[in-house]
Amino acid sequence: MNSELQKRTFTSIVLIFLLTLMYLYSFIMITALIVIAIIIWVEFYALISKIIKKNKFKDKFLRFFYKAISLLYLSLIVFLIFTIESFYPNQKIYLLYVILVAILSDIGGLIIGKTFKGKKLTKISPNKTISGSVGSFLFSIILIPFFYKNLIEFNFLIMFIITLTISFISQAGDLFISYMKRKAKVKDTSDMLPGHGGFLDRVDGIIFAIPIGLILFNFF
Repeated sequence: MNSELQKRTFTSIVLIFLLTLMYLYSFIMITALIVIAIIIWVEFYALISKIIKKNKFKDKFLRFFYKAISLLYLSLIVFLIFTIESFYPNQKIYLLYVILVAILSDIGGLIIGKTFKGKKLTKISPNKTISGSVGSFLFSIILIPFFYKNLIEFNFLIMFIITLTISFISQAGDLFISYMKRKAKVKDTSDMLPGHGGFLDRVDGIIFAIPIGLILFNFF
């Protein structure tokens, strides 16, 4: 096992342990969410600063705009999760499902994409392929049998559509951050997570999937 893989494995174990504690203990969840949201915001703003380097008034305004919008968006996600944890515990199952769909979409895209390769999905991210995108959708629907009826009482077709939509949004979020990194000419948003890059690199799809997924579950 090379050093890079060792770092990645160790970091993954630590993150899984943290996620478990966050799910079991509310105070750990809220504290961790606030800290992670701040880190993500700093990483995103660093990307913006590398993309918009000029000091003209227009550029300063754009940096401030992206700074404000990203801070507001991340604050809303933290507030949304805090509200669910404190006042709507029945919604936690939906939150868990959305996060798992985003994670499996990422894993599916990586495994299937590297196995079958093939035509590139977009110029935004050269490493992403059409086969990888299909793999993301396929891996996401694996969750349905485990949650259908037993945990989430939805019509099977509706749950299938919601799952694919969440996977699509997660992939779109991943592509958006990949585009930002490409514009900033960086591989990772930071080196905070050994072997993984930054926090934003790991949760890019999740932060876009959470609000959309929760809206879909409550709408239907």
